[in-house]
Amino acid sequence: MTAFDAMEIARAGLVLVLTIAGPLLFTSLIVGVVVSLFQALTQVQEQTLTFVPKILAMGVVLLLSLPMIGHALSDFTLQISDRIIHG
Repeated sequence: MTAFDAMEIARAGLVLVLTIAGPLLFTSLIVGVVVSLFQALTQVQEQTLTFVPKILAMGVVLLLSLPMIGHALSDFTLQISDRIIHG
């Protein structure tokens, strides 16, 4: 394995992490901003109010993105196993 191969595997791993975590983090960010705006506009300062909408939204996004996550993980696994087989 050359240095270029190692860098390519590391790049593919980072892209995989962004592909898996990106939709969940983006959803959490959007829901957090919306709830914060709601709290600022209504002056409701309940600390636990942000958790329930975030958890529900992230659960829905996770269920919707599971096929994409499975496809990305299987592609990465195939890429790594091909590199192992071919040396």
